[in-house]
Amino acid sequence: ITMSHEGMRYPLASRELIADSIESMTLAHGIDALVMIPNCDKTVPAMIMAAGRLNIPAIIVSGGPMPTGKYKGEDADYSTAIEQIGQYKRGNMTEEEIENYALSACPGCGSCAGMFTANTMNCLTEALGLGLPGNGTIPSHFGARIALAKRAGIRIVGLFNEGVLPSDIVTQDALINAVTVDMAIAGSTNTTLHLPAIAREYGLELPLDVFDEMSKKTPSLCKISPSGKHHLDDLYFAGGIQSVMYELGQMNLLNEDCITVNGKTIGENIKNEKPALSSVIRSGDDPFSKEGGIAVLKGNIAPDGAVVKVAAVVEEMRKHRGPAKVFNYMEDATNAIYDGKVVAGDVVVIKYEGPKGGPGMREMLSPTAAIVGMGLDREVALITDGRFSGATRGAAIGHVSPEATEGTPFSVIEDGDIINIDIENRSLELEVEDSIIEERLNNWKPLDPKVTKGYLVRYAKSVSSASRGAIVE
Repeated sequence: ITMSHEGMRYPLASRELIADSIESMTLAHGIDALVMIPNCDKTVPAMIMAAGRLNIPAIIVSGGPMPTGKYKGEDADYSTAIEQIGQYKRGNMTEEEIENYALSACPGCGSCAGMFTANTMNCLTEALGLGLPGNGTIPSHFGARIALAKRAGIRIVGLFNEGVLPSDIVTQDALINAVTVDMAIAGSTNTTLHLPAIAREYGLELPLDVFDEMSKKTPSLCKISPSGKHHLDDLYFAGGIQSVMYELGQMNLLNEDCITVNGKTIGENIKNEKPALSSVIRSGDDPFSKEGGIAVLKGNIAPDGAVVKVAAVVEEMRKHRGPAKVFNYMEDATNAIYDGKVVAGDVVVIKYEGPKGGPGMREMLSPTAAIVGMGLDREVALITDGRFSGATRGAAIGHVSPEATEGTPFSVIEDGDIINIDIENRSLELEVEDSIIEERLNNWKPLDPKVTKGYLVRYAKSVSSASRGAIVE
């Protein structure tokens, strides 16, 4: 609902509002324990954050993923629906056809059917130990989802009677397990914002570098949309997250002693969960790729890091060198792509969309979907201090830190500057002489604030960089 307009400034910022609201209502009413029912992007991490802050018994039970859509016999989902706009702009689809596609892509209740942010976070509740087995993948419309909710209601009484607290479950080892599973399933890049924010509420730290460290040692075992053709119902029938963790356990990549809300350890939960479909969940001996789904790039553009979902990048774009086309607003970039002003070889640069500069760090699904829809995903890259929908695919590099509003080399990239992207070597460089960059910075002035009143002004003053999870200080 918030996608592609001013409302997208609010979802990430709402993460803090949700956590604060839960804290306020729980403490004001003297509640003893919590069953938390999220389903979309920010509600999941916000509830996990609130559970850690309150530290009373808590269990997460999500609404579950929706069924996969179908259009003319082919799988369709939220990601592919957005990409059809490019087909319409190119004259390959009529307005009626694109409307019918949209109506087919999301056929029922539940979180969007790919490994987008909502489903990634719901899946990671199992890895963290705060969700019962199956919480991430049981489809929304299945009786098994209702049964899961029933078990959650029973189990929260057990957690209260046993005195098991969220801080007993979400430990440093549990966080590392979550990052490991994230890499294996090629989860949304938004996890690099949410897991560090969650860690902070539990008195722990999860630096951005940990994601890259785990990515280098964790193979990609799944290819769920937008990284591949499978969807969440495929993952469910293959065995779900417990089966993914079974394979990771076979490679000694998990701490199996971590406890979970069902009263068992990770190791006890997964010991008999061998995948039912090896085509959906690969073994460590036959992974989709030897490294995980997310990579952290660094260089003079992003000294504190930038993030890319490498699993969703075609092979020929993992190294790319080209001239910058620079924009200060997402909408301007999207229009330029559809108007044919972005051509093969370009690097689209969108500045001032970070946590402070946005404010709110909007998702750049419109321009990335435009690149795919215009048939340029094998020839054009995009770099931004904003973030991406989990539905984004292509050479889309986000979370550039420090962001443009901080006054860094990223702030002074100009049209025509050559940018060198090397995902395999984790490099992101602006090929401009240091003396020229310094001269530009001496003359640089930040963009005027895009929002001048209300909650987002307060948010912009207190939010940290993306490299630290966009936490509110």
